Amino acid sequence: MTHILQRHCHSKLPTVTSGEGVFLLDTEGRQYLDGCGGAAVSCLGHSHQGVLSAIQTQLNTIPYAHTGFFTSPAAEELAERLCDRAPGPLNHVYLVSGGSEAVESALKMARQYFLEKGETSRTRFIARRQSYHGNTLGALGVGGNMWRKEPFAPLLQNGELIAPCYAYRDKHADETDFDYGQRVANELEERLLIMGPETVIAFVAEPVVGATAGALVAEKGYFKRIREICDKYGVLLILDEVMCGAGRTGTYFAYEQEEIVPDLVTLAKGLAAGYQPIGAVMVHEKIYNAIAGGTGYFQHGHTFMAHPLACAAACATLNAIDAGPLSEVTEKGQYLVKRLSETFNAHDYVGDIRGRGLFIGIEMVQDKATKTPFASSRPLHTEIKKTAMSQGLMCYPMGGTIDGQQGHHILLAPPFIISENEIDELVRRLSRTMDNVFA
Repeated sequence: MTHILQRHCHSKLPTVTSGEGVFLLDTEGRQYLDGCGGAAVSCLGHSHQGVLSAIQTQLNTIPYAHTGFFTSPAAEELAERLCDRAPGPLNHVYLVSGGSEAVESALKMARQYFLEKGETSRTRFIARRQSYHGNTLGALGVGGNMWRKEPFAPLLQNGELIAPCYAYRDKHADETDFDYGQRVANELEERLLIMGPETVIAFVAEPVVGATAGALVAEKGYFKRIREICDKYGVLLILDEVMCGAGRTGTYFAYEQEEIVPDLVTLAKGLAAGYQPIGAVMVHEKIYNAIAGGTGYFQHGHTFMAHPLACAAACATLNAIDAGPLSEVTEKGQYLVKRLSETFNAHDYVGDIRGRGLFIGIEMVQDKATKTPFASSRPLHTEIKKTAMSQGLMCYPMGGTIDGQQGHHILLAPPFIISENEIDELVRRLSRTMDNVFA
């Protein structure tokens, strides 16, 4: 019997004992190929000696000092390095302990920005259906993952939701990709005019939608139009890169590929590759200047923010990915898509393979011609996860892809260090999984 309150009270999880590269081992000696980085976290795989050494060095120096009293060299270095690589004037960083904390901090920072400017009527957020921005109450309320929100709805200050950019399901037959992207982007302006733009703080979006919709990439020009609309009405643009950032899509910041500059960006998961819990908010200079030139105090904070061990791990992670893995993400992602396409394009129940970099989604359908999903009563994602584990594969299946109830997908987000041979093995294990599930 375990005294841990697990995610599922009656689950019987294997006990992990060690990891090396893209593989994990349990107490029974079973080996698992990490095809999802846990939750797009372990970008350097397991037991990376450079990161472990940096953590040990920091531990021997100073493991913790409260940010109400001190800064630390590790935190200063991390902030400087993140700002140096961020396109645009995102020149300050707020360091926290994870993704939900990062999003919660960004929401409060955005609100305070307008308070500093005297625009006190701005109290509302807009996001997209099938978005997910975290499990704390503020982040949960803003997002569009209805399954996660429903039990806590009475406690939430819900954001307004517009359509995602989901061409596989929503693009009209007579539309170009560009025109479709512009159409759904223009929903933001329509909603702003209904709500009153003077009441809206920010639009919140994932550049590549992760867990909820399975590596959903917006059409080219979509985010440029979103940026234009935000600028027109004085609304901030918050990009949530907790899952898709830190190199996962082939550039360190996913927004780089959209050729825009957001006002706030959240990072977490791969920021320290899972070796320490850490999150960050990248802050545009206009937001920093408004707070610094006003009250001078961001009315927020956490005990473990800018933790020296976590910051040291994140700096070491930057060193490691800059030594080669980040430059290989796009090429390895293309190889993964090639192998998945060769294996599953003719599969009766695979409707779409999509994504960017090493952030790939596979959407399952019951009928490829009509794109009809499997019945929501069938826990297909649970079947796939259980079967994949029996085949020695960690992947990230989810249900509710389409609307929170219907649809199923698998998310793949392997470590950046994965080799072509290991990609081949990942696909083989996934193929055996699918054969068993759909037998």
